[in-house]
Amino acid sequence: MGMDIRLARIDDRLIHGQVATAWSKLTGINRIIVVSDEVANDQLRKFLLKEAAPPGIKSNVVTVAKMLEVAHNTLFNTQKVMLLFTNPQDVVTLVKGGIPIRSVNIGGMSFSMGKRMITNFVSVNDQDLDALLYLQAQGIEVEIRKVPADRKIYLKDILEKEGSHS
Repeated sequence: MGMDIRLARIDDRLIHGQVATAWSKLTGINRIIVVSDEVANDQLRKFLLKEAAPPGIKSNVVTVAKMLEVAHNTLFNTQKVMLLFTNPQDVVTLVKGGIPIRSVNIGGMSFSMGKRMITNFVSVNDQDLDALLYLQAQGIEVEIRKVPADRKIYLKDILEKEGSHS
């Protein structure tokens, strides 16, 4: 059976007010797992993220390899999980490793050098885009929403619009 993944979300802010309240209520989760090598190796960030989880929701911060290792552990059979990522490449690694992710929500990917904005809160570089397109090609829904009340914006629609303007 394995864990019940209720939400896979890419948001470089990870656990913050919106995630903690709106998404956890909507999805009925009881555990948040941050999957990030960078964060798992940063003790301060790891501690702060664990403190940020809403009451009654357990949180863990693990490396990508650790997530692949524990994903099918029977200990997780009763867990309703939100997976949080800082980038789409880590999602691809889990999908290729056999973790059943059906939909990916993008909540925010901040702008930095070498990235281009595709919405006012999502910026991607070529590697991000390749990873997102890979997920889409696997039949995984890739949608963009900060909070559940927002209208779903599908990545494919944004890319089609962009393509028609080039």
